[in-house]
Amino acid sequence: MSHCLSTRLASQILAALPQTQCSRCDYPDCAAYAQAIAQGEAAINQCPPGGSEGIQRLAAVTGQPFMPLNPANGAEGARSIAIIDENWCIGCTLCIDACPTDAILGSNKLMHTVIEPHCTGCELCLPVCPVDCISMENASGEASGWAAWSQAQADAAKDRFEFRSNRLKHDENETHKQVANELTVISNDIGEHSRITDPTQLQRKRAVIDAALARALTRALSRKQQQ
Repeated sequence: MSHCLSTRLASQILAALPQTQCSRCDYPDCAAYAQAIAQGEAAINQCPPGGSEGIQRLAAVTGQPFMPLNPANGAEGARSIAIIDENWCIGCTLCIDACPTDAILGSNKLMHTVIEPHCTGCELCLPVCPVDCISMENASGEASGWAAWSQAQADAAKDRFEFRSNRLKHDENETHKQVANELTVISNDIGEHSRITDPTQLQRKRAVIDAALARALTRALSRKQQQ
């Protein structure tokens, strides 16, 4: 399959996924799972949130036969939302960092709370909480899979995930740019920024800084090419 066709198929597969970004498919997010299916590296039965209907959707998109949900990835179940026991929350922000849709509101050393309409029930906040103050509550009764999740909710979750991903990349790039600029200033005027006066040692220190700057710029270029 050509790259163009593979990319188009991956986009169609992604649109058929529920966008919970839960990683239970063994991939970091829905887009990565969609890409793996398009490239023949993953089966269409690895998404518990999509359930049986989700597999039928993927079968229709890919032309592959329907198969039962792989139990190794979990079981189809009701849609759930995270609830934080604010009496026990210590404000560590770890759950905020883990949430793929920015559905948790709070700040360092202050209690956190879940914005319920934005929660996809991914459960990624559970293992990172050091005081186990987060629980999952049923939000759809007996309905499961796509019966418990609408296309509008999936679209909203996808938008929030992509916005968060872009924000994190921007923050990382800005931090990296600031560090690189500071290193450049110091390297260009090493004598003023150092207590070392020996020319040989100054040159050695400049070489260390230049090497650090080169590594930083290489990482920045690599990230830009991957975007």
